[in-house]
Amino acid sequence: GSITTADGSALVKLGNTTVICGVKAELAAPPADSPNKGYIVPNVELPSLCSTRFRSGPPGEEAQAASQFIADVIENSQIIEKEDLCIANGKLAWVLYCDIICLDYDGNILDASTFALLAALKNVQLPTVTVNEETGLSEVNFKQKNPLIIRKHPVATSFAIFDDSLLIVDPTVEEEDLATGTVTVVTDEEGRLCSVHKPGGSPLTGAKLQDCITRAVTRHKEVKKLIDKVIKSIQPE
Repeated sequence: GSITTADGSALVKLGNTTVICGVKAELAAPPADSPNKGYIVPNVELPSLCSTRFRSGPPGEEAQAASQFIADVIENSQIIEKEDLCIANGKLAWVLYCDIICLDYDGNILDASTFALLAALKNVQLPTVTVNEETGLSEVNFKQKNPLIIRKHPVATSFAIFDDSLLIVDPTVEEEDLATGTVTVVTDEEGRLCSVHKPGGSPLTGAKLQDCITRAVTRHKEVKKLIDKVIKSIQPE
């Protein structure tokens, strides 16, 4: 809840990497091909202020790849059922704009972005909206707010690979630059695999990948505990 003007937000520090996620909700007509669904639109920004490696202007390759990764995580993990965002079938649905902005870049942007997204979505409070049958207009009740239904809790764990023999969890930017490859494993609270993201680099044996998945499941428990603890601490008594 670090941004008061957003409907939900979270600030995540992972080592020196600092990421903030703000969720803004708007009302729109549902997509024509699925009239019972809402939208989730993630966007990862890596502005020039977070690192000397980024320039001002349109989003670079890394920011686009991170945005796509977050979109895939949302889709594959079913963190939120898009049906839950529909208010009136074929007429009105919520659009959640999830802006993830990196304030300080020191590697492992995917993990930090995933944590920030999950924590911000858990922090969202949406007003109650009803559609007036007679006028067809939407009526918003700001006094009555409801949290989102979070179906799954995806957590990403990134590894830097050094010649297939050494794996480093949660790499810094220096370790990422020296590594021969990286892999990011996303799991949910049931230990199920939501996504494995491996952009090129040196290959991984099946045993090593299994090792990564086992570590990712362990890390998930730690992260989930942390998020739950923070959310509990900010809830009004």
